[in-house]
Amino acid sequence: MSAVLIESLKLALEGGAIVQIKVWRLDHPTGERPHGLKYSLFYGRPGERIVGYDNERGKGDHRHYREREEPYVFVAFERLLNDFWSDVRAEIENERG
Repeated sequence: MSAVLIESLKLALEGGAIVQIKVWRLDHPTGERPHGLKYSLFYGRPGERIVGYDNERGKGDHRHYREREEPYVFVAFERLLNDFWSDVRAEIENERG
């Protein structure tokens, strides 16, 4: 299966935090990835994932929030990005107190 990278972003934020987004369009949808995308969205610090969205093989679409992992219902690519950034903003606000 081949894939084309359609989104790649890496941002260094204050306090050593990192945002990294990588999204690939697959050559065809699969049972595990019916939307035809493979993705990894990360917010955290070296050695610490705070927020993450991905669909690694064998797990399907899911979300990480600190130590918690839960299924994620994929609706659309734009919604995925909006949900991720919403979680990142909430966590940044929470960290600032």
